Amino acid sequence: MTAAAKTDTRALIVIDVQTGFCPGGNLAVPGGDEIVPGINALMADFHHVILTQDWHPAGHSSFASSHPGRAPYDVIDMPYGAQVLWPDHCIQGTRDAAFHPDLHTDRARAVIRKGFNPAVDSYSAFFENDHQTPTGLEGLLRALNITDLTLVGLATDFCVNFSALDAARLGFDVAVREDLSRAIDLDGSLAAARTAMEKAGVALIS
Repeated sequence: MTAAAKTDTRALIVIDVQTGFCPGGNLAVPGGDEIVPGINALMADFHHVILTQDWHPAGHSSFASSHPGRAPYDVIDMPYGAQVLWPDHCIQGTRDAAFHPDLHTDRARAVIRKGFNPAVDSYSAFFENDHQTPTGLEGLLRALNITDLTLVGLATDFCVNFSALDAARLGFDVAVREDLSRAIDLDGSLAAARTAMEKAGVALIS
């Protein structure tokens, strides 16, 4: 690690820029691939770049196909709270789970995989959806003396939003680049996410 990297307290967190969330993927976010060139360019401004990767086993409990009679985007109650049911997506080892082929993954110092517990989904880069089980990201950031986070990626109203809220709650200074994120916007979820992030003190940069 260079001397500059040791003193840089900023990190870029790239959330779930994967084939499955881009056009042609199993849970495509509109315009999901449009942000890749801008994210690659932004990486040059950071010594510390961390990627997150949705990494579900087949038959994950968040998949509608795991619940007979249910359809994608239905909401059910799980032991940890309300859960949106999704199409099967980002299954471990499949093309759908791979990073977008144009993303500069070689710039990443770490990849945080989430959603691999078959019984619990994980929107946030910091915790599973039980809000208790850590992914390890906080520990890594503390070890690197990181205090300021910039978040980009997919989707603004789910994984980016929950990651930003957890980061703010943990005491990090957090900014979300909305121009380098895209949303699903399910039943007003984008407006709700923006309101929650603003209330938490997250800077929204368009």
